[in-house]
Amino acid sequence: MKKYGVNELRRMYLEFFESKDHLAMKSFSLVPHNDNSLLLINAGMAPLKPYFTGQEIPPKRRVTTCQKCIRTGDIENVGKTARHLTFFEMLGNFSFGDYFKHEAIAWSWEFLTKVVGMEPERLYPSIYGEDEEAFEIWTKEIGVPAEKITRFYRDENGECDNFWEHGAGPCGPCSEIYYDRGEKYGCGSPDCKVGCECDRFMEVWNNVFTQFNGDGHGHYEELANKNIDTGMGLERLAVVVQDVGSVFDIDTMKAIRDKVCAISGKAYQVDAMDDVSIRLITDHIRSTTFMISDGIMPSNEGRGYVLRRLIRRAARHGRLLGINGKFLADLSATVIAESKDGYPELEEKKEFIFKVLSQEEEKFDKTIDQGLSILSEMQEELKKTGAKVLSGENAFKLYDTYGFPMDLTQEILEEQGFTIDEEGFQKCMDEQRNKARSARKETNYMGADATVYDEIDTAITSEFVGYDRLTHTSKISVLTTETELTEALSDGDKGTIIVDETPFYATMGGQNADTGVIRAGESEFKVEDTIHLRGGRIGHVGTVTKGMFKVGDSVELSVDAEKRALIGRNHSATHLLQRALREVLGSHVEQHGSDVNEDRLRFDFSHFAAMTPEEIAQVEKIVNAKIAEAIPVVTEVMSLEEAKKTGAMALFGEKYGDKVRVVKMGDFSIELCGGTHVANTGSIGAFKIISESGVAAGVRRIEALTSKAVFEYYDKLEETINEAAKIAKTNPAGLVEKLEHLVAEMKELQSENESLKSKVAKDALGDVMNQVVEVNGVKLLAASVSGVDMNGLRDLGDQLKEKLGEGVVVLASDLEGKVNLVAMATDDAMKKGAHAGNLIKAIAGKVGGGGGGRPNMAQAGGKNPAGIPDAIAEAKAALEGQIK
Repeated sequence: MKKYGVNELRRMYLEFFESKDHLAMKSFSLVPHNDNSLLLINAGMAPLKPYFTGQEIPPKRRVTTCQKCIRTGDIENVGKTARHLTFFEMLGNFSFGDYFKHEAIAWSWEFLTKVVGMEPERLYPSIYGEDEEAFEIWTKEIGVPAEKITRFYRDENGECDNFWEHGAGPCGPCSEIYYDRGEKYGCGSPDCKVGCECDRFMEVWNNVFTQFNGDGHGHYEELANKNIDTGMGLERLAVVVQDVGSVFDIDTMKAIRDKVCAISGKAYQVDAMDDVSIRLITDHIRSTTFMISDGIMPSNEGRGYVLRRLIRRAARHGRLLGINGKFLADLSATVIAESKDGYPELEEKKEFIFKVLSQEEEKFDKTIDQGLSILSEMQEELKKTGAKVLSGENAFKLYDTYGFPMDLTQEILEEQGFTIDEEGFQKCMDEQRNKARSARKETNYMGADATVYDEIDTAITSEFVGYDRLTHTSKISVLTTETELTEALSDGDKGTIIVDETPFYATMGGQNADTGVIRAGESEFKVEDTIHLRGGRIGHVGTVTKGMFKVGDSVELSVDAEKRALIGRNHSATHLLQRALREVLGSHVEQHGSDVNEDRLRFDFSHFAAMTPEEIAQVEKIVNAKIAEAIPVVTEVMSLEEAKKTGAMALFGEKYGDKVRVVKMGDFSIELCGGTHVANTGSIGAFKIISESGVAAGVRRIEALTSKAVFEYYDKLEETINEAAKIAKTNPAGLVEKLEHLVAEMKELQSENESLKSKVAKDALGDVMNQVVEVNGVKLLAASVSGVDMNGLRDLGDQLKEKLGEGVVVLASDLEGKVNLVAMATDDAMKKGAHAGNLIKAIAGKVGGGGGGRPNMAQAGGKNPAGIPDAIAEAKAALEGQIK
């Protein structure tokens, strides 16, 4: 058998199934679409669930993919074993009601033996114990001896690895194919066979025959349309084909592993603990590179937290290997080089990926320092109480709040003779998981919110015809109330109307929905929202304001023309804005979301710093110049490949069909876009940015106005300026000069006021130099004064300190029922042991307060003015304790 590389195997698999009339689809994003049951795509079939359930019609009944997947359920074992991975690629061939067991089994055997070249005598199929049909196919059609087929049955709990089911819904038996890797990978047991835990018999193929619908309680009905779901781990296949010890030895992963060794100066398989770190980093850098490329950003919740955890684990293990400084971006470059053959978007996004990794490594350094500080305080508390075990709550706080790994906490504590309450820590972890689980929404099989729309016949679809018209006549195909399908809606009813063809644009791609009216004779339905539904349906949500609507009625649909025009102006301006941002800030700028309505536009984009006023002005200038040029906006429908040749920008992560709409504004802006636009940029009128802010790590947001909203903005601004001028008793032209004069006058008055307050405070204190005492060779002036705020007290302290020369000044004042305390120490006094912060801590309790500060100056507040004499008296005793 030839030793094919990972990229070759991926290509061979997809090409083989293309030859079997399958549509080869690109890997879906790791971010699930419309599926609340998943945080990240964790299986090859996960993005295809709508096709399996019949809720959406697949682009073809035969599909093949190589899907990137992430699983973190066994993250603690990654690195410790040579089997566990968080990131892997899943090869799959799928049939949606087309071919079934005969073809699936035959093609799996053909690919492994004829294309890859595996020896048939080393292949061992397995089946579900009761699946006689699969047994007959394997023995009579493929020719595998019966004794080489392993049957797996349900255990005492009714579960079986060779019967796939997930609660209620489609399910069915499986048939796997195992490869005998030889005795060198075995356990040495004379009973070693398929199903053994050792590495000799390795599963390389799993055919799932989805032929039943289960109720979740052991009852099954045959599906009218049976499906095939094949899953085969690409990395696992490469292990067998390349005849290597583990997934960390296959060509693409070995390249990353070798890079880790080169950066760290460590050799693989020399030290067991080093090997754990080398394997962990090798795996985690793959996961993080692919997650970032799919637009996931590090955060403290959801999939962003998974990314942050993976990055920090990798960075920490880099430290354990002795790597100094940032290294993950450098390592990611190797991942990209090894994987770009199958995922060219990695190369396109590499600078962005490197930036995110580097920034998160920097944050990790800060988190570790903060965690160490918190842990140090916890250790001091343990010493004070004589305890030897850190509570699970505190250990979890370090982990959950500060991102501090528990194993590092444990290691540090053990050095000091302490341990962790691991049971308590686990309890906190379980509580967090339960909270997250209970927070999940009620979902249907698809993981999306169960709604009335799930009951609609999947054959019903809608077509959008509103690019060139705002009114259209069509026929009602579906009516729903808020809870059920219905045949009619009457006056006052709230519901949804679905028609065959509609000019109403449904919210998509950042563009807000059209609103308007649907009429049938004298009947009227106010459309308040327009939404996309599964299966290519468009729902008009609203209320019947007059008359009645029935399924089958011919209706006239009328879009709110003014709103559509305003939205079109803002949408077209968004295209101009994106291009202008790339010109001013750089080509790294990419869209991270948008929201376009009739009032304003919002545009989120990748950038790592706040824009300067000059950059904002430059972007505005470019956009307004293109508006003034009155460029024709041309829309063309073409193939995706043709669109790419034009240089059209695509939104990364979006799935595009065979035909796409390309929106061109001269040579300045060319984008793939399904939204509605102006016919000429001159229609936009004007463009004004009203805010620029950060919304997430590495993501900025611009909000802007166009057309009449810009003029309304300036009208409001002019109104505000006129009102301000009126208050300042001047005209708008003289407002700035008048404000400068008023500010200068105010500063002068404030200065006079502070001087007066200082004089009053000094007069109220009187001559207190006769109250100076000497404490162990250090002069102390401790006195009280009434009615002075904290600022005045500090000023008075500075004056007395200057008059004292060298020593310590302690002042107290009662003001409106509260107490202010200030302590100051000169350099000479500090050299002899005086510490203003500790002095304040010692006396603040006397006035019912607390505080502290630096050695040279500290302050505090209190609630008990009656305690001032005691606080002043206590100052001497406290200073005596400091001066030895």
